[in-house]
Amino acid sequence: MKLFGYSVVSSLCALIMGILLVVWPEAAVIYLVITVGVLFLLPGLYGILAYFSSRGNVFPVVALGSALLGIWLIVMPGFFVSILMYVLGALLVFGGVSQLMGFISARKLAGSVPGIFYVIPVLLLLAGILILVNPFEAAKVPFIVLGVSSIVYGLTDLFRIIRYRQKKEAGITDVEVIDERREG
Repeated sequence: MKLFGYSVVSSLCALIMGILLVVWPEAAVIYLVITVGVLFLLPGLYGILAYFSSRGNVFPVVALGSALLGIWLIVMPGFFVSILMYVLGALLVFGGVSQLMGFISARKLAGSVPGIFYVIPVLLLLAGILILVNPFEAAKVPFIVLGVSSIVYGLTDLFRIIRYRQKKEAGITDVEVIDERREG
C-alpha cells in the first residue's frame, strides 16, 4: 500500500510541476540559470576556502573565477539567458546558411539536389532568425514542452492508478490466458 501512496504523490507532483512550467516558463528559465550559478559558486568557494585553510602557496585563480561567474549568474540570470539565446540563434542562422550554400555548391557539381533537402536548412535559418528577434520567448519553449509532457505523464499515471484500484476493489487481480487450439 505504501507504493500506491508514493505513486499517487509522484503523479500529483509531476502534474503540479507541469502546470507550473506551462504557466510560468520564464521563471523556470531564470531559476535554471540561478541553479547553474550555484553550481559554479559552490566549488569556487570550496577551492578558495581550501586555499586559506591549508595556506597553499598558489592562489586558486580558477576557483575564484568559478565563484565570480556563479555570483554573476545568480545576480543577473536574465542577462545570461539573453546572451545564450543570441548565441544559439546566431549558430542556427550560420548553420542554415552553411547548409544552403553546401547544397547550392553540390547542385553545381553534381547536377540536381532534390528540393526536400532544402527544407531543413531553411527551417534552421528561420528558427535562428526567430530566436534572434525574440530570444526570451524562445528560451521558454523547452520548458513549456517539458511542462506539457509532465502534465500528460501525471494525468495518465493517475488514470492508471485509479483504474488499477477499481479492478483491485472489484476482485480482478490477474487475467488468465485461455489457449484455444483447433483440433482436426
